[in-house]
Amino acid sequence: MSVEIEGPADPETLVRRDSFYGDAEKVSVDKHHGSGASWRQTLQLAFQSIGVVYGDVGTSPLYVYSSTFPHGIKHRDDLLGVLSLILYTFILLAMLKYVFIVLYANDNGDGGTFALYSLISRYAKIRMIPNQQAEDASVSNYSIQEPNSQMRRAQWVKQKLESSNAAKIALFTITILGTAMVMGDGTLTPAISVLSAVSGIREKSPNLTQSQVVWISVAILFLLFSVQRLGTDKVGYSFAPIISVWFLLIAGTGVYNLATHDITVLRALNPMYIVEYFARNGKEAWVSLGGVILCITGAEAMFADLGHFNIRAIQLSFNFILFPSVALCYMGQASYLRKFPENVGDTFYKSIPAPMFWPTFIVAIFAAIIASQAMLSGAFAILSKALSLGCFPRVEVVHTSNKHAGQVYIPEVNFLIGAASIVVTLAFQTTTNIGNAYGICVVTVFSITTHLMTVVMLLIWKNHMIYIVAFYVVFGLAEFLYLSSILSKFAEGGYLPFCFSLVLMALMATWHYVHVHRYWYELDHVVPAAELTALLGRHDVRRVPGMGLLYSELVQGIPPVFPRLVDKIPSVHAVFVFMSIKNLPIPRVAPPERFIFRRVGPAKHRMFRCVARYGYTDQIEGTKEFSAFLLDRLKMFIEEEAAFDFDDHVRRGVQMAAAEEEKRFINAEAEHGVVYLMGEADVAAAAGSSVMKKIVVNCVYNFLRKNLSDSHKALSIPKDQLLKVGITYEI
Repeated sequence: MSVEIEGPADPETLVRRDSFYGDAEKVSVDKHHGSGASWRQTLQLAFQSIGVVYGDVGTSPLYVYSSTFPHGIKHRDDLLGVLSLILYTFILLAMLKYVFIVLYANDNGDGGTFALYSLISRYAKIRMIPNQQAEDASVSNYSIQEPNSQMRRAQWVKQKLESSNAAKIALFTITILGTAMVMGDGTLTPAISVLSAVSGIREKSPNLTQSQVVWISVAILFLLFSVQRLGTDKVGYSFAPIISVWFLLIAGTGVYNLATHDITVLRALNPMYIVEYFARNGKEAWVSLGGVILCITGAEAMFADLGHFNIRAIQLSFNFILFPSVALCYMGQASYLRKFPENVGDTFYKSIPAPMFWPTFIVAIFAAIIASQAMLSGAFAILSKALSLGCFPRVEVVHTSNKHAGQVYIPEVNFLIGAASIVVTLAFQTTTNIGNAYGICVVTVFSITTHLMTVVMLLIWKNHMIYIVAFYVVFGLAEFLYLSSILSKFAEGGYLPFCFSLVLMALMATWHYVHVHRYWYELDHVVPAAELTALLGRHDVRRVPGMGLLYSELVQGIPPVFPRLVDKIPSVHAVFVFMSIKNLPIPRVAPPERFIFRRVGPAKHRMFRCVARYGYTDQIEGTKEFSAFLLDRLKMFIEEEAAFDFDDHVRRGVQMAAAEEEKRFINAEAEHGVVYLMGEADVAAAAGSSVMKKIVVNCVYNFLRKNLSDSHKALSIPKDQLLKVGITYEI
């Protein structure tokens, strides 16, 4: 708690002089809920993770071989080389990299690209978000260690990152690129998964044309995106059993094919077959890597969805359920194709025993829907984090579960992704072309994770240089090889995610750019608190009953919209709070630490500053809950402030009596009603700005601001309690 009276605000010295700025960062770090789970709880989480995490990677056998051999199999031993590539891609990138390394780089239990960026930003001041401070030890996770070569190297890296604008921009750029690619993944996963599953119906209804299969897929996609508003929590209980049945079916089919056709494909466990495959096929083998990489689509979900589970649960479910089942399926398909190579275009359904076709087909449809659902939920969660960090336009975020804070739904984004997924399905028609685009999303996210992980290993983990170099070289080169391969199919669908990502990145960068400059404009035009008394002392300004909350992004100084409000409506509520919503780069803030207060001006003004702190997985309370909680914490602040003076017992008694009177006054005014005030700021490029800046600020930014959800909707403020004050900022 801080009780100093606010003084004049100098933008150049605010960070050094105003402890309240730093206080806004000081919270207890809530450790991951699963870190101390018992074995029973861990096993339950491992079972639940099967449905939430592995839907995408578990349905990849539907299309991997057809994407790897789009022009047919030329040599029977090519199957051994491709099978060996699939198995060792799984082992190297999914198992070694993600399951045994990346999962440990979580941000207090939460994973994903933004979590890595957030983690790094608490050890070095790299964020360009203007309300971020990293001086508090409980937030920054600093620990005192004995100086050594690793510590000196980490300190050198920290200094380089903090002193280099290019490094800051590069880290921010690859982070939003990763977010854009995950959004592309969320668009393409439903298209390729549903289309692959539905295509199997042609085995029993050969008269169906590909166009008819596409329209059936579109109908399922339309249904899928229509029910997103219900949330994964409503159908979550069915996910794990269905995907578990799916894994049993594909593993059983794999064992059947191995026993029936050619069990010698197990020779593919020898990686020498990879060398022979490349020696035999040269450039064509390199090009085929774009299909092979599809075997681990969705592996990023193990990290992105970590917040719902724990590391041990993910490791158990991957090593004992997912990998054995999928590996047996790929082995079985290779065994079948050794005998029937002409069926490579529809390997999965051709290799199913006849009596098991319809059960497998039905479960495949459900598995494809679940895979799509999981990726969409992940995309919504990542975008909500981007929004909380000031990197995405403010849109309505609906929390669909009371039990899982990370389960969110964004209506505008759902509509756009759904429309894009349907358009992709109609335009590309086949899984091969969609796979070309899909692979680029997958490998780009993998590569970005590798680069951010290298920074984590240098700066935070302080590993020995040998391990860091080995990590970067092994995984970086492998991913570069896959990425270079899939880029060769740029003109055959690979251009799609790049176009999509460029548009999304441009929007995110535009919003972030104006967001930062708007903040600094407000900071440069704050009204010093010393002028507050003069402003309130004007003869035409009245104090009216009730409680007013003026929202501002500033956590110090009087925002420029306040005098504008007083000029237009010469009245101020009897109790007035300058309210700031501060999103911290940590997952959660404990409710008792949600609000911090400070007086603005003398006590007789009854004016306060409040900062409400939220982690990126916290949800803002409803209006009634928010105002009740705010009122309760404000009265507690007044009580603690009065008890702060321990030197003079007589004076302390007077202060306590005054505090009780002030609390009664605040209660009485709150009963008159709470009014929420917001600055409706139009942002314009300053005179003399470049043409590009005018386009970015005057056109793109203002278009986004006017066509997406209003701030009061995102903050759950009812219209009948909202008063907007217009103001123009020239940046």
